[in-house]
Amino acid sequence: MVHQRLPRRVLTACVGVAALSMIAAGCGGSSGGSGGTAATAKGSKGPITFVTGKDNSNVWAPTIAKWNTAHPTEKVTLKEQSDQADQQHDDIVQHMQAKDASYDIVTVDVIWTAEFAAKGWLVPLKGQYAIDTARLLKAPVTAATYSGTLYAAPFASDGGLLYYRKDLVPTPPKTLDEMWADCSIAKKNNMGCYAGQFQKYEGLTVNAAEAINTYGGKIVDAKGASTVDSPESIKGLQMLADHYKNGDIPKEAITYQEENGRISFEAGKLLFLRNWPYVYSLATTDGSSKVKKTFGVAPLPGVSGPGASSLGGHAEAINVNSKHKGTALAFLKFIEADDQQKFFMEKGSLAPVVESIYSDATLVAKYPYLPTLLTSIQNAVPRPVTPFYPAVTKAIEDNAYAAIKGDKTPDQAIKDMSAAITAASAG
Repeated sequence: MVHQRLPRRVLTACVGVAALSMIAAGCGGSSGGSGGTAATAKGSKGPITFVTGKDNSNVWAPTIAKWNTAHPTEKVTLKEQSDQADQQHDDIVQHMQAKDASYDIVTVDVIWTAEFAAKGWLVPLKGQYAIDTARLLKAPVTAATYSGTLYAAPFASDGGLLYYRKDLVPTPPKTLDEMWADCSIAKKNNMGCYAGQFQKYEGLTVNAAEAINTYGGKIVDAKGASTVDSPESIKGLQMLADHYKNGDIPKEAITYQEENGRISFEAGKLLFLRNWPYVYSLATTDGSSKVKKTFGVAPLPGVSGPGASSLGGHAEAINVNSKHKGTALAFLKFIEADDQQKFFMEKGSLAPVVESIYSDATLVAKYPYLPTLLTSIQNAVPRPVTPFYPAVTKAIEDNAYAAIKGDKTPDQAIKDMSAAITAASAG
């Protein structure tokens, strides 16, 4: 996921063998009921347009072809956007502001749904538009829910994983203290110890949030108000700053996005890497990978057990101005069926949102990281759910970056982060 928007194959999480990118959802008062929602009954059916990022994994063309064969009078037309998250976001905003009915279903990143629902652009998935979420993973559903209402149908999830050199560390670290202690092994082998995504961009928000949440901090409360100024949050940021300063996090890692870290790990230059599930497939199959048979995957380490991954993934939402909401709703249910979820997993390396798939013996045999990914998603925490996310993530990125580099103390960075989040939430 998100994190930086990489091609669909990379977003299996996000960016993300599985990814992708889901969901903060809906809003309160203005959402759902405006813009002609009530005027179009649930049963209204007909052709619709499905809008999503560039289909680099080629999962949507065959999925839509399958649907169209079975529903010749309710055909779905695929509209591909670019593979850049900011461009996708802005394209949806422009069409929604114009009340364009042609964008019947839009794919929303985990961090967009609250913003879109708050502006009344998405149909709340309740009452006549309700979908069954009992089979789905709790984390994506919770992240798709805002102010007590579901506003998007989870489609693909994602969680962070720890990639490690099992030839050098036979037993992966379960805690952060164990991981940092293993950095002595990296030094003996003249390699970097640990890297994540520390360049000043969305990936740093993901990594900083994981550190803060893992130590028991919380960035915002249920209403989007800042709660980040706490001793726990400072400890999380202090950890990253201390280990960057002492070299456990290589100096070049301050420039890393997802792909920089992947390439470094595959080249044998890192003992540990925090990244999304998509790396598994590439590290196993890339001709240039030096670690094809020498790497393993584990949950992100925490203080006393699994750490708190930032939740990634995507969901599908219905435009309040769609003239064929009945078909749109049926298509959302179609892509959450077990067979479709398995197809997305095998064809596009996308993390399923149907929980039972993670224990499917055939899939686990083929993709042995699945149980680990499930642990990651089950312990995942959504990034701040707020209609003001663009400003909030900038506050996190700017101050986390300054703290890691040593330009601010972690204490000051957290105070400045909190003040900037409060200012952003004030509109």
